[in-house]
Amino acid sequence: MKKVGFFRSIHLKFVIIYVLLILVAMQIIGVYFVRKLEDTLLSNYQTSLTQRVNMLVYDIEEEMVKERGKEDPPLDVAIRKILQDYKGSDISELRVIDGASFKIIASSDNQSIEGQRTTELKIKRTIVLEKEEGESQIDPKTGRRVWVQLTPIKSKGEVIGAVYLVAKVENIFSQMKDINKILASGTAIALVLTAVLGVLLAQTITRPIADMRKQALAMTRGNFSRKVKVYGYDEIGQLAITFNNLTKKLQEAQATTEGEKRKLSSVISYMTDGVIATDRKGRVILINDPAAQMLNVSRETVLSQPIISVLGLEEDYTFDDLLQEKESVILDYSSKKKHFILRANFSVIQKDSGFVNGLIAVLHDITEQEKIDSERREFVANVSHELRTPLTTMKSYLEALAEGAWKDEDIAPNFLQITQNETERMIRLVNDLLQLSKMDSKDYRLSKEWVDFGVFFHRIIDRFELTKNQNVTFIRKLPEDSLLVEIDEDKITQILDNIISNAMKYSPEGGRITFKMSVHEDHILVSVSDEGVGIPKENIKKVFDRFYRVDKARTRKLGGTGLGLAIAKEMVNAHDGEIWAESIEGKGTEIFFTLPYDPVAEDDWS
Repeated sequence: MKKVGFFRSIHLKFVIIYVLLILVAMQIIGVYFVRKLEDTLLSNYQTSLTQRVNMLVYDIEEEMVKERGKEDPPLDVAIRKILQDYKGSDISELRVIDGASFKIIASSDNQSIEGQRTTELKIKRTIVLEKEEGESQIDPKTGRRVWVQLTPIKSKGEVIGAVYLVAKVENIFSQMKDINKILASGTAIALVLTAVLGVLLAQTITRPIADMRKQALAMTRGNFSRKVKVYGYDEIGQLAITFNNLTKKLQEAQATTEGEKRKLSSVISYMTDGVIATDRKGRVILINDPAAQMLNVSRETVLSQPIISVLGLEEDYTFDDLLQEKESVILDYSSKKKHFILRANFSVIQKDSGFVNGLIAVLHDITEQEKIDSERREFVANVSHELRTPLTTMKSYLEALAEGAWKDEDIAPNFLQITQNETERMIRLVNDLLQLSKMDSKDYRLSKEWVDFGVFFHRIIDRFELTKNQNVTFIRKLPEDSLLVEIDEDKITQILDNIISNAMKYSPEGGRITFKMSVHEDHILVSVSDEGVGIPKENIKKVFDRFYRVDKARTRKLGGTGLGLAIAKEMVNAHDGEIWAESIEGKGTEIFFTLPYDPVAEDDWS
């Protein structure tokens, strides 16, 4: 086996994982720490400035409101002196603006602007709105960040001026840069240490795994003497101990199974079906459970018995014949009550020298397959018969028309009407066959939706009652409460159409057709009954078979195809329901079918 490269090894993956974990952790901690520290420093600095400005405002307010004598200095000189006292190394400039005229009374650094009217909207807004404002800005002269704060000067509830302050905050961000550098250095050191520790830790894990890999390669070559070194008693150490125990068990098993390897391989390859193994004389030495169940025998009674007796082949085969048999042998165990057919395939067990060492018989249950083939043949025969009958009729009438009957005004229309009826009958037959074929296909899907089944059932009955042309009374025994069921409306409509059409066909004049519906725990039960001729007891189960008719002559006369109830059965089964019939000969027939019903799902849908 090719050696694993370093860049594909689990060793490197462990190291990368540890380094990435530390890197992500440090980045998360660093971002959180730096942001919190920056917010804290700025907040503390702004609080300190606010306290100093409040004291400055108090002193200026006292100076502005007092009455000035001849000995007192001018107002601008007095305020400028106060500003100089409060200005520190961290404050770039202080101004005082008159609240009435918006003129600059005094400035700590630029006396040339004193007496000028300020044009800054923020200062005017502070005086007018009596609101303190502060924000971080970039100084256009130096390109550094500064803090600009505007504080109104109030006296007796009125604003008489404002203090304009520009403070330096670049020092705080310089400190944050230094802290970021320290954090980056710490992260780099942590990553280096993590990589070293990851290498050491990965070695403790990968070393025993590499040893086990070498031992596995040795075992593939048949060497079971090598042992894996146990480095510790953790999970990997326990795995190494288990691996050594497995090696020992395999070494012991190899010694006991080598002689029977060929026979065991043949038996295991057929274990999904019935398997019988014999010795070189044809006596049974092994029979599995499926074979015993298929043959309806116990294992104890057939061991040491000849295989031709167990399979019931004494009259047709000898053991030597089975050794030479290349084709499958069909075993028919059918009785009057039950069909049961098996197919037996035989395989000879030979030693390396070529001598026969026994026989393997594999039994397959092909009862269902034979049943399907039989039904297919019967179906083809029925379709052929159903198509041949109208075609023969059409041919005879068309030949008569071709030979001159079309000239007879009395006979020709009747012949054409019969030909048209037979054509329509064939179309109905083909349509029903296409419907059954579609339902037999694997991609058949229902389009279900929630329907109030009582309203839906009444609507179908109304349609038949309005269009009926015979004297038949409809009796409805349906619940009045709303009942929501998830169905394919088109398919259930077709089911009820077929059942009701049959009931009307076989109902006598003046008869009654009864419609019932009841709700049970997990399903609803729907039934349609008539008072017709009924169905013989032995034929009840056949009415849902394809092409089955109770009264063939009458059904053909009425245009039936014999597929209506077969289609209904397929559609009910597709809805996970059941359909059946009950009948008393001479009194009538009742067709029942169920549909799944879930009251909880109905409430949720509602």
